[in-house]
Amino acid sequence: MKKIMQTSPAAAGSARRFSSTPLCDKVADVVRWLEDHKAAQVVSLDLAGRSGFTEALVIASAGSVRQAQSLADGVGQLCRERNYEYLRTEGHAAGQWILVDMNDMVVNIFLESTREMYNLEALWAQVSARRAAPSPSATSEPEGEQA
Repeated sequence: MKKIMQTSPAAAGSARRFSSTPLCDKVADVVRWLEDHKAAQVVSLDLAGRSGFTEALVIASAGSVRQAQSLADGVGQLCRERNYEYLRTEGHAAGQWILVDMNDMVVNIFLESTREMYNLEALWAQVSARRAAPSPSATSEPEGEQA
């Protein structure tokens, strides 16, 4: 009788299915891609050790449902091109809030009004937010100040 052993991809160890790119580089890559494709107000949050569901959040705004869907599709394509882990996309049909789950990073693409309503930045206020690329006219503010 033949014994069949099942192992998960994570348990395989020797064969790596996904890119070994460090998380900070993946976040920077996704943020840069979103900005290059006209996403607005792109912010990344480091949740390492503070969350059970992911290590980082990226939050971006889109001007229309079509743009939000296009940005989400593009992030999925970026994952395939760079061999980043990509689990699923939620909310694509409605396009108000699209979540792209990359396992160690979750990308949230909102319409402006929906982003204001859910205000994820306030929910994760204790985490230091990183604005993607400050505009040349923006003044610098010290990070981590609390009232």
